[in-house]
Amino acid sequence: MKIFSSVLSQVKFLIIAFTCALLLLSSTIPAFAIESYQSESTEGTTQLLETQRQTDEMAKSPPATLKEVQKKSNEGLNEVQGAADIDKMKRPANSQGATSVEDEVKSFLEKVTGNK
Repeated sequence: MKIFSSVLSQVKFLIIAFTCALLLLSSTIPAFAIESYQSESTEGTTQLLETQRQTDEMAKSPPATLKEVQKKSNEGLNEVQGAADIDKMKRPANSQGATSVEDEVKSFLEKVTGNK
């Protein structure tokens, strides 16, 4: 009976250690997985100021009619965004050379394990 309780305590320890390791890895790996564009801290300021100006104008004016909303929606992506930053948006036409998250993870794992 002593052997059984000794084995059981070792199994409990292994389960706890495995769970802790799993929690640690699951919270840190996503941060390493994507190496994307890092923007400057002041980059979005001018866009936000323009958005705020348009918001203030809309708040002061009466509600838009259906025709006005449809006209503004047809100018770009949607009524609110219009054509702003349409060239920066990711879509199939401009993302052909991009690497997927899966490829980046595979590359990272190959570097870590040394299997190239």
